[in-house]
Amino acid sequence: MSRMRLYAQTPLRRARQQLGDLTLLAWCIAWILIAGFLHGLISDLAGPGRSLEEAGRDLTSSMSDVSAAVGDVPIAGDALQAPFDLAGGVGDSLREAGQTQQDAVATLAFWLALVIAVLPIGWALFRWLPQRLRWMREAAAARRMIDDVELLALRALTNRSLSELASLGPAPATAWRSGDNTITLALARLELSALGLRPPAQPTERSTRLW
Repeated sequence: MSRMRLYAQTPLRRARQQLGDLTLLAWCIAWILIAGFLHGLISDLAGPGRSLEEAGRDLTSSMSDVSAAVGDVPIAGDALQAPFDLAGGVGDSLREAGQTQQDAVATLAFWLALVIAVLPIGWALFRWLPQRLRWMREAAAARRMIDDVELLALRALTNRSLSELASLGPAPATAWRSGDNTITLALARLELSALGLRPPAQPTERSTRLW
């Protein structure tokens, strides 16, 4: 079984594939960086929430200290504690509100950054991946059938454009049907060239008469 190739053998096709892969990589990195920048930008909006949480925590702590101090006052201690305990509760509410705001900003930053990254990267992969996988399968199949020159020639007659076929002569199909080895070889080479593959350097016994 032929090993799957990542890139074509012919320089031009290989260069185009590598350029396409590098472009895809650069595209993905760019959108990841954009998503990261956006995440940081939105995360900065959590600043007021942190300030609110710190203020609430400080208020609660201060009121707790005052409440503990006035609680030691004889007779009126419990009555004096009540307003400070109430203020401490307000501090707890402020702290929870600040934490809630931070959580909301963090959630928004995460999901928005994720969408910003995933949508363009997914779109690029959707366009790029099927083509690359299709070429890899076709190239592997062609290498497995490299000895079947007649089949490659038939594929060329089926798949190549009229202008490409016309470059081989006035009637390549007629010449192929008549068993013209020269045109059969030219057609096979044309099909391999379209896939970015080269004919075998050392033909086997089955294909020596043509390759």
